[in-house]
Amino acid sequence: MDNKAYLKKVEQASPNSPKLKNMAGAFVTGGAICVLGQALHNLIKLTNIDPDAAVGWTSIILIFLGAAFTGAGLYDDLAKFAGAGTIVPITGFANAMTAPALEFKAEGFITGLAAKMFVITGPVIVYGIITAIVTGAVRFFFMGR
Repeated sequence: MDNKAYLKKVEQASPNSPKLKNMAGAFVTGGAICVLGQALHNLIKLTNIDPDAAVGWTSIILIFLGAAFTGAGLYDDLAKFAGAGTIVPITGFANAMTAPALEFKAEGFITGLAAKMFVITGPVIVYGIITAIVTGAVRFFFMGR
């Protein structure tokens, strides 16, 4: 069987994805997570905490909720409905760190939990740092301080 015939069989066997439904679910869920984050931020600011600290506390709470929902098995169910809507906000990053750690915890704390925690998020962190360095250098050298 050549490549064209194989690709045709794969296309016939693959179900069509309901793109509009998927986009709507991602939009609504991602938006709801962001609205939750903004509501948390507004509530935290009502306690007269420094605005910079309020941003940090909002992030911490959202990361905790993402990890807790992953640990409880609820984040996967939400992701089945929302798709990319659960990946984009900060809760998706927490899920991406927690899920591999839970999956490999039987291998031990070092070689399982700790080592596998960064399987997905490691490249994100590395390229994020590289991008920050390059962006900072460009800004420093071309735009002044």
